[in-house]
Amino acid sequence: MRVILIISLLIFVIPKTSGQDIQFSQFYAAPLYLNPAFAGSTEMTRVGVNFRNQWPGLDQTFIAYSAFVDHFIEGKNSGLGLIVNGSFETLSNLANNEVGLMYAYRVRLGGNSYLRLGAQGSFATRSAAFDDVILSAQLDIDRGVVMPGPGAPGFEDRTRSFLDLHSGILFYSEKIWLGLAGHHINRPEVSYLEGGMDPLAIRYSAHGGIRFDLPRGFINDYVNNTRQERSISFAFNYRRQGLFDQLDLGTELFFDPIVLGLWYRGIPTRIGLPNNEALIALIGFSFDNGMDIGYSYDFTLSSLGWRNSGGAHEISLRYNFINQLWKPENRNRLPIFQY
Repeated sequence: MRVILIISLLIFVIPKTSGQDIQFSQFYAAPLYLNPAFAGSTEMTRVGVNFRNQWPGLDQTFIAYSAFVDHFIEGKNSGLGLIVNGSFETLSNLANNEVGLMYAYRVRLGGNSYLRLGAQGSFATRSAAFDDVILSAQLDIDRGVVMPGPGAPGFEDRTRSFLDLHSGILFYSEKIWLGLAGHHINRPEVSYLEGGMDPLAIRYSAHGGIRFDLPRGFINDYVNNTRQERSISFAFNYRRQGLFDQLDLGTELFFDPIVLGLWYRGIPTRIGLPNNEALIALIGFSFDNGMDIGYSYDFTLSSLGWRNSGGAHEISLRYNFINQLWKPENRNRLPIFQY
C-alpha cells in the first residue's frame, strides 16, 4: 500500500511541487515571504520564523522554513528586511535555499491609510540527488511496484545558483489590507542540463483581509478585572504559478491573548478535476510584550487522504520589539493579529 502511495505521489504531486514554491498555511504569519512590501510594516523592529512539515505519514516528506528580520526607518518612511528561505523534499533530496534583501517605501494616502511599495533581490540555490530519482519507466502500475533500473542519468553539477527578483504592493488602513506580489519576475533558469530551457515560472499572488472589532469584555487576571480585546478577521490568499493555482480562505477569532482560526485551501468550483486540498485548524497566542505564537494543522482533503499522509504541521513565531527606545508607542498592527 505504501509503494502505491509513493507511486501516486510521483505521478500526481512531484510534477506540481517542482513548478511551485513552498506554501505556508499561516501565510499571514510569514509576511515578508508573502510580499516584500511588508518589510517594516509594523513600524518597529521584528523577527520571525516559520516551519512546516508536510505529509509526515509518508516515507517521503516536505520540510520548509522561513526566517526573517525587518526594521522601519521612521524619518525615511522606509522598511528594510532580510529573509532566509529553505525547503527540502526527501524523495529526490531536492533542496531549495534563498537569502534575500528587501526594501519597502511607505506613502500616506490620508488619515490612517497607507500604500507600500516593495522590492526584493535574492541569491538562491537549487540542488538534487538524481541517483535516488525513480523514472516512469521503472513503475509497474498494474502490480504497484518499482522495477529495478538505471535510474536518472548522472549530472556533474547537481546544484544551480541564480539571482531572483520579487516585488509587491500593499494597501492598508485600520480595518482592511490588500496586496499584490510577483515572485521570480526575472524568470531565472533552473535547469540542470547544459543549455536547458527551464525558466522558473512567475508566482503571482493576491491577498487581503478585513478585521471587525467585537465588544470588549472583562477578564480576571487574578489581581483585578482588565479589558479584553476581541475581534474577528477574514483573510484570503490566491496564488498562481505556471499551470497551477490555489486559494486559501478563512477566519480567525481573537480573544486576547488567544487566537482560534479555521481555514480552507482549494478551488472546489474549478472546471475539471476538483481541487480540495486541506482544512486547516489554528490556535495561537498574541501577547502584549510583542510575542506572537501560532500552531496549525492541515487535515488533508485530497486523494492522498488524511490518515495516509499525516496532514501537515506548521509553527510560527514572531517578536516585535515594542519597547525599543525610539517611539515605542508607534506599534502599528495591521487588521489581522499576526502582523
